[in-house]
Amino acid sequence: MTFWLLILVAGILTFGTRLSFILLLHRIKVPGWFMRSLRFVPMAVLSAIIFPQLTTRNSVLDISWHNPQLFAGAIAILVAWRTRNVLLTILAGMAALLIFQALLGIF
Repeated sequence: MTFWLLILVAGILTFGTRLSFILLLHRIKVPGWFMRSLRFVPMAVLSAIIFPQLTTRNSVLDISWHNPQLFAGAIAILVAWRTRNVLLTILAGMAALLIFQALLGIF
């Protein structure tokens, strides 16, 4: 019972936190520069999550020719830039990772 209560409370707190910003933005006059800067938040967050995954292997910085994640990430970036298709980007990145791992003999 306490587990489900914890899940419920966490869900309510998460929902309340996000809803508060949505409700406050309609009532408070926010400067234009601030609203324009909010457009960059998703890119900054995703970059902070993805970049370490591309540049590290076994928790060690690896920016070398033997890092298949780096090559797969570059392929995925190119596919995303050219097609703007999320599913195709994911599939291309996964396929590139498998191919580069097979070429380098990493499995």
